[in-house]
Amino acid sequence: MQNSEQEPRIEVTLGDSRITLLGTAHVSRASAEKVTELLETGEYDAVAVELCPSRYNALLNPDSLAKMDLFKVLREGRGTLVMASLALGAYQQRLADQFGIEPGAEQREAIRIARESHRPLMLIDREISTTLKRVAGNLPWWKRLGLFTGLLAGILSKEEVSESEIEKLKEGDILETTFAEFAEDRQDLYVPLIDERDRYMAARLREEIDNKGHENLLVVIGAGHMQGIARYLQQADAPPQTIIAELDRLPKPSRWPKLIPWLIVMLVLVGFAVGFLRSPDLGWQLVADWVLINGGLSAFGAALAAAHPLTVMTAFLAAPLTSLNPTIGAGMVTAAAELYLRKPTVADFSKLRSETTSLKGWWHNRVSRTLLVFFLSTLGSAAGTYLAGFRIFHRLAG
Repeated sequence: MQNSEQEPRIEVTLGDSRITLLGTAHVSRASAEKVTELLETGEYDAVAVELCPSRYNALLNPDSLAKMDLFKVLREGRGTLVMASLALGAYQQRLADQFGIEPGAEQREAIRIARESHRPLMLIDREISTTLKRVAGNLPWWKRLGLFTGLLAGILSKEEVSESEIEKLKEGDILETTFAEFAEDRQDLYVPLIDERDRYMAARLREEIDNKGHENLLVVIGAGHMQGIARYLQQADAPPQTIIAELDRLPKPSRWPKLIPWLIVMLVLVGFAVGFLRSPDLGWQLVADWVLINGGLSAFGAALAAAHPLTVMTAFLAAPLTSLNPTIGAGMVTAAAELYLRKPTVADFSKLRSETTSLKGWWHNRVSRTLLVFFLSTLGSAAGTYLAGFRIFHRLAG
């Protein structure tokens, strides 16, 4: 058993309130023990944890995924977000499995003791969906793809991390175990992922103290957030409600990414028209190029995801048509076909988090496989749209 005295702490005084920031590692046994030790003294009249409402519910109700309407998730454009969340959870779970402790054990312990002792419990972190959207909004599309691919690749790693190395992670400025290898020295990731959340959690603490007047508050947070939160608590540069509203604001989507698909459709249709005006044979040749390249690459993506053969065929037939109507993506059609042909069971949903810790599990579980079908067939169709477009204009120019 490790010496729990090693867990770092910072105390900040705001008026008549004392805030104790307890730095933890989310897969550290020592961190959970220190939370128990401090809260059992009875010294603290309130507890705050580094959780948002959705992560709180996921932590306490791991079976809530079984209630997910997968098609609705995809229709609302949250498919990639769900995949990213699963990848994050899988990365942390892989670390936690090495040490025989559940991810977030220190938070579970704080929640348990707060409930049993009837002390106020505060969720101070920003919603994970908002954070991920602000991360995405801070990156160009090719960096988003690289980050997403990197998260998935993290699942493939077989390298083990010693518990002593996990404990050493607390010494750095960045201790989000999931993102540490991506965020370090990357301002475009560090600001929305770490710095903004430091500021947000400090504002939430100030808001709670202003409203409830807690005298002695224990805050259980990742140690990498300690210095930032302490600094923002002492700065108090704006009313907390103003800061929270600012950092909860979603980035405005750029107009041009929405216009590009319509511009491509217009150019492709013009290409078809020019081809048929020159000769019917050339026109049909251009149509054949469009169908074979676009449909073929989308079908290839579906096949990579181990989709049902009829889903692969659906991808081939649907992609050339959906690419001419940007309001409907090929992935939506292929995911709908896969859900109809291989409807996920309750067991698939209940095993989702555990099975997505391995590469094989992503393809074995029907829920994650449907997400892969959606993602890879969409990616194939997008690549096919550009390649087929170049092919069409190459023929016209030849």
